[in-house]
Amino acid sequence: MKIAFASDHAGFSLKQHLINLGEAKGYEPVDFGTFSEESCDYPDFAHKAAEAVEKGECALGICMCGSGNGIQMTLNKHQGIRAALCWLPEIASLARQHNNANILVLPARFISKEEAEKIVDAYLSAEFEGGRHQRRIDKIPVGCGY
Repeated sequence: MKIAFASDHAGFSLKQHLINLGEAKGYEPVDFGTFSEESCDYPDFAHKAAEAVEKGECALGICMCGSGNGIQMTLNKHQGIRAALCWLPEIASLARQHNNANILVLPARFISKEEAEKIVDAYLSAEFEGGRHQRRIDKIPVGCGY
């Protein structure tokens, strides 16, 4: 499975760690940047990852910035993206199960690498439950007729 990765400078180290972990587990990470810890702007990389997920080039995404908020806001500007900011494995599981989140967002400055690994594992192992949750997801895009 191809997974889109993106971060800013605050998330760079965690992103690299998770990319290496993903490769070891048999995933195919696609790195949309940033590529160093030099100060940069998260939207430059978030938009590229979001477009890859929207187009189906990547099945899911994992993105991060310092708090997770900025990159999540940017990702969710894309109509086909449901990016969920998760700081616990249980939240990540529910994001997939109930919201069919297609991009996991991590707050890089507020979780350890070990915590991030558990969150990513919970996210990737969960499956969308459909049913009543689909009805709610159908109402998310602007212009959906709610």
